[in-house]
Amino acid sequence: MSRHLLIMRHAKSAWDTGAATDFERPLSGRGRRDAPRMGAWLRTQGLRPDLVLSSPAARASKTAFLICKELDIPRQEINWDERIYGAGPSDLLGILGEQPRHADRVLLVGHNPGMEELLCYLWGDATRLPPDGKLMPTAALAHLAMPDDWTKLHYGCARLRSLIRPKELGHTE
Repeated sequence: MSRHLLIMRHAKSAWDTGAATDFERPLSGRGRRDAPRMGAWLRTQGLRPDLVLSSPAARASKTAFLICKELDIPRQEINWDERIYGAGPSDLLGILGEQPRHADRVLLVGHNPGMEELLCYLWGDATRLPPDGKLMPTAALAHLAMPDDWTKLHYGCARLRSLIRPKELGHTE
């Protein structure tokens, strides 16, 4: 398994902002703090992605931007794909299958339940819920070792390398 998939749920969003639609909902203060922390964690782990795919919804796009800023990836290198917003596992697998062969490490930033369902599908029978029952809370990041071909992803084909949440990185203000 030479490829890696980084599945990230967008950081915490704000609900009482007056955003006209769910798509336009921004990050909360906590979300604006957590996203760069997760980017810094990726940097310290040597997990800079070759390719970044993100939902263009406000909360996901800001999360992707803040992550990429920590990794010195220019905003124009983020691939915005409207299909990620509201996508389920089969749609997300289709999107991954379209990615170039040279992309060995892909960061996918999106929304639940799609991100969690994709993780469960790829991880398969080995999936274990944490004690709180929340596999992918906001800003959670799953690192999966993947098969060598993005077009041949089947149930249980990946190995979980890590599943990290901002609260596990310690508290910062």
